[in-house]
Parts: sequence; C-alpha cells; structure tokens
Amino acid sequence: MKRILSVDDSASIRQMVAFTLRGAGYDVTVAVDGVDGLSKAGSARFDMVITDLNMPNMDGIQLIAAIRKLPGYSFVPILMLTTESQVEKKDAGRKAGATGWIVKPFGADQLVSVAQKLVK
Repeated sequence: MKRILSVDDSASIRQMVAFTLRGAGYDVTVAVDGVDGLSKAGSARFDMVITDLNMPNMDGIQLIAAIRKLPGYSFVPILMLTTESQVEKKDAGRKAGATGWIVKPFGADQLVSVAQKLVK
C-alpha cells in the first residue's frame, strides 16, 4: 500500500485529506505543522507528501526544502495544498522542490486523481 504524508495545521483539512485518500486505498499519516511533518518524513518512508503553505513553526516551503534534503526524498512527489495561488508563491514552492499545487477548496475527485497520477 502506498503511503502519503499530509501536513496541515487545519484539523478539518487533515481529516478530509486522510478520509479521501484512505477511501482510495492509500495509507495516510497526518502531521499538524512543518516541524511535525519533517519529523514523520525523517522516521518513515512516504510515496507522496501533501503540505499546506501557511503553517506555524515551519511553513510549507521550508518543509519542502527540508524534506528534499532527507535521504530517499529527491524524487518523491510533494504537493502544495493551499489557499494561495499567487505566481510568486508557486515559484517559491517550485524552487523549494514542490511537484505541484492544488488550491483550496479542492474536490475529493481532484485530490484522488492527482495522487493516482503521481504515486506509482
């Protein structure tokens, strides 16, 4: 079973992402912020990471850059899931190593479709 790490400071978003992806057959681990997410990514291997941008302690861009430095995470897909859609934020995300970007609110079908495309 493919493993996905979902990092978001919003409990409702964490629940929705986990529920949606578990329903599609993925093993989902959740983290409450970037620090928690980095800790979980460092102690287990995930096939994809989904992260919010605006979070306390460590934001999504800092998290992506830190995960990309972990062994085995060079090519793991990392998605930004955020309300932000500015070009500057997307560019910063890409520079840090983000694979793609989904703007909230998002549909469950959209999330599953992206996961199926990125997690092989």
